[in-house]
Amino acid sequence: MGKGAILKELWGFLKERKKWWLMPILIILLLLGLLIILTESTAIAPFVYTLF
Repeated sequence: MGKGAILKELWGFLKERKKWWLMPILIILLLLGLLIILTESTAIAPFVYTLF
């Protein structure tokens, strides 16, 4: 089971159960996770830390 299968299953769950209100929460969590990954070891980190 790969990453694509997890996303496909999540999309199927949201579509079948009509849980569209979860989408903004998931998007925010994904963006924060991406921000953490990108700022771990780059020169952008000092600029991102000033935002928070």
